[in-house]
Amino acid sequence: MSGRTVFFERLELNHLMRFYGRMVAAGEWRDYALDALPDRALFSVYRRTSEAPLYQIEKCPENARKQGAYSVRAIDGRVLRRGHDLDRVLAVLEPKRMQIVDQ
Repeated sequence: MSGRTVFFERLELNHLMRFYGRMVAAGEWRDYALDALPDRALFSVYRRTSEAPLYQIEKCPENARKQGAYSVRAIDGRVLRRGHDLDRVLAVLEPKRMQIVDQ
């Protein structure tokens, strides 16, 4: 491992912030945190500032060749989705649209 720190690139941050903005507008999320670590970068989202993160979007370059550099983890540590394309990985967090059906 090199002595470098992993960061999200500008395009990745644009995707993350655009998605975050939609979720804030929907009332789902209220805060976020960015972490740059030696082996990965994290974008954590919160419903309330004082709570643990609801989800962590992770970029881990070491996994890029295998299952993909991006993953989404739930609060309990489960990996919800992995992949090579950030937008497709983020899709797992899209709110499900409920439809009212008249009977």
